[in-house]
Amino acid sequence: MSVKNTDLEKIKKTSARREAIVKTFTYLLLTVWAVMVLFPFYWMLLTSIKSYGSYNSEWIPKFYATNPTLDNYRSAFTAVPLGKYILNTVVFTLTTTTLMIGVIIFAAFAFSRLQFKGRDLVFTGFLALMMIPNELVIITNFQTITNLGLRNTFTGLILPSVTSVFYIYLLKENFEQIPDSLYMAAKVDGTSDIKYLFKVMLPICRPTIVTIIILKVIECWNSYVWPRLITDDSAYFLVSNGIQEIRENGLGRENIPAMMAAVVVISVPLIVLFLIFRDKIMAGVSRGGTKG
Repeated sequence: MSVKNTDLEKIKKTSARREAIVKTFTYLLLTVWAVMVLFPFYWMLLTSIKSYGSYNSEWIPKFYATNPTLDNYRSAFTAVPLGKYILNTVVFTLTTTTLMIGVIIFAAFAFSRLQFKGRDLVFTGFLALMMIPNELVIITNFQTITNLGLRNTFTGLILPSVTSVFYIYLLKENFEQIPDSLYMAAKVDGTSDIKYLFKVMLPICRPTIVTIIILKVIECWNSYVWPRLITDDSAYFLVSNGIQEIRENGLGRENIPAMMAAVVVISVPLIVLFLIFRDKIMAGVSRGGTKG
């Protein structure tokens, strides 16, 4: 009996030791990965607080700032009207996201709950649009916006981004997870489709909607190719255009710390947004991948 107990204890110790080794190795890999991911942000922030002379005098880059300064941030705002570009980006982001949410909610509801002839065929055609390369879509949108005379306008910036096949698909999948019995009960009570949508479906799918909003905000804030293509008037430049302008006017090439300061100013809102809503993003994504 004592021999069996001894063997059992050895097995438990071996299992615990193996588990500890696996856990240590896992945490080590996660630590290395975290350092690799976060290091560029640290280097960007570090460079932004180094003086121009200090940065250029470093033959071997230092991982700390000997004389931190905020002059680079002043230079970033004086080299170009960065504040104006940030305001334009806020207007573009909020307007585009608001319009897109309205479009995808009604589209997802129609594809998930309404019965009409050719519904599945139309939705299949929508999904097929995801197979078209973005470059071809940009060319078509550019030609359309130009023919409509909407270049160098907020309407031209916003219009091509007010819908998304992927977000419609994601929200449709969430809507379809809501039991049909709720819809039938609501119809028996005389509830209209619109009231059922806003009173039942949207509250249930709120995590996914919040996730879509945050992802769209990030997408709009980081938008570069379309704003760069459709606007050449600085009155409509976004932050992405501002960064490019800083680089093209020579400041970004000569004064790298000022360039990094501008990038920090532009990046901070998105980082803060993600940190605040990270739990909702994960909840929305996980819900989108769960059936039943």
